[in-house]
Amino acid sequence: MYAVVQTGGKQYTVREGDLIQTERINGEVGDVVELKDVLLVSGEKTFKVGTPGVSKARVVGKIVEQGKAKKIVVFKMKRRKNVRRKRGHRQLYTKLMISRIKA
Repeated sequence: MYAVVQTGGKQYTVREGDLIQTERINGEVGDVVELKDVLLVSGEKTFKVGTPGVSKARVVGKIVEQGKAKKIVVFKMKRRKNVRRKRGHRQLYTKLMISRIKA
């Protein structure tokens, strides 16, 4: 059984037992999180596609880690104008362990 969920503006295909890295979700390590934006649920013989979401479908996961990704450097420059801008960014993320898919 697998499902397609949407969180943080991105879509993820998940199965029970998967470990996914999503945008930051509020909560502490060990908290149980319920994702309600389920776009598709597929079982052994059933297949439900939502418009836009499948009603009463939930994906339950547990927060494994809260952290920051590696730093990226954003460098902008305009030639011959002596204009330079250098900035860095570290995106916050949450690692989830998917425990159950409720259809």
